[in-house]
Amino acid sequence: MIALVKSRFNTVSSHGHTGSHRNANQDARSHQQSILILSVSAGNGHVRAAQAIKAYADQCHNTSKVIHKDVMLSMPAAFRKIYTDWYLNLASRFPEVWGWLYRKTDRDRSKNWLDFARRYVESRCGRTLLAEIKQLAPDAIICTHFLPAELLAAAKKRGEIDCDVWVQVTDFDLHHMWVHQGLNGYFVANEELAYRLRCNGIPVDRIVVSGIPVMPGFRSAPDRRVSAHRFGLDANRLTILMMGGGAGVGDMESIAKQILSLHQDCQLIVLAGKNQELYQSLLTISASYPQRLFPMGFTQEVDALMACSDLAITKPGGLSTSECLVMGLPMLLVNPIPGQEERNASILLQEGVAIRADDADSLVYRLQQLLADKEKFAGMKASAQALAKPDAAKVVLNHVIQHLPHMTQPQVH
Repeated sequence: MIALVKSRFNTVSSHGHTGSHRNANQDARSHQQSILILSVSAGNGHVRAAQAIKAYADQCHNTSKVIHKDVMLSMPAAFRKIYTDWYLNLASRFPEVWGWLYRKTDRDRSKNWLDFARRYVESRCGRTLLAEIKQLAPDAIICTHFLPAELLAAAKKRGEIDCDVWVQVTDFDLHHMWVHQGLNGYFVANEELAYRLRCNGIPVDRIVVSGIPVMPGFRSAPDRRVSAHRFGLDANRLTILMMGGGAGVGDMESIAKQILSLHQDCQLIVLAGKNQELYQSLLTISASYPQRLFPMGFTQEVDALMACSDLAITKPGGLSTSECLVMGLPMLLVNPIPGQEERNASILLQEGVAIRADDADSLVYRLQQLLADKEKFAGMKASAQALAKPDAAKVVLNHVIQHLPHMTQPQVH
């Protein structure tokens, strides 16, 4: 047992949540509440959700001290490399193996030797993190990844931490690794996840259907015409945004050419991210499609690009698809990784906000079919707007602050 802090007894607040009750004589007005957000840099979605919550806090609640920390920076270098590189390489190079592991670890953990081994290694590597939490002494912690949630659930059970711990699930699916007893509560994307948490023994009053937090720019995006003018786009033209995940279905240069050849009236934005070779290749091709092909490298302005787009071609990550929903963008989902992305895709297809393609030929064909069916296209846009939860970050921050047991705080607006 890691004896990092002296164990204190937890009591249940008037809201029905377990929390740390500090000295009752403490003057709440002189106490600036401190909230620690823990993410894990294994994939971008968990980090972006944490950044979104912090961004809302910085904009709207400067009376709170909100800190965002990447848990991997507290882990030994060897663990960090194995955990992040192993996931990224396995998911991209051997997706079927990753899918098998995802399903395997989603079963009863008491019967799963892989899960037991993982929890043992994580607990051994998490001592530095627990020591840092003791030093920071936050009033509440929000986890946007299952690793810190699991470590802190075990630490709370042993009495090593006494602050509130909340979990933000960052997919439309619920893997068993997210679920832990004894935490203060969960924020989830939809009612189905709330139901599944209840089926896993989480009390109904500890579950909030918040949506998945997105950055403020997606909630208050600029006008389409303003955005189009900035990027040299025609605001009146059909605009398709193809994000870097499209590399999973084949040669993006070839796909771009096919789309532009088949749809003479459209313009295409392609986000190459940090792939400089792809970016330079697309720049060369753009000379043959003046004012129609717009290659982009790594950018922080995805919200503005979405504001002047009509459709997004993307992989079904929890964050990227949540951003599309907030922007009211129908989606063409490409080659989801077996596991969480495949299950995300299933939910989005069921909700009528997306169609799916698993290779380059089906991508081009299904795009043609969708654009020819104006009624279906309009219906997908309306469904995306109805499903969106643009205020997710605000809901999360308000709820955590309101349930701090030793003070009452105003809502974030």
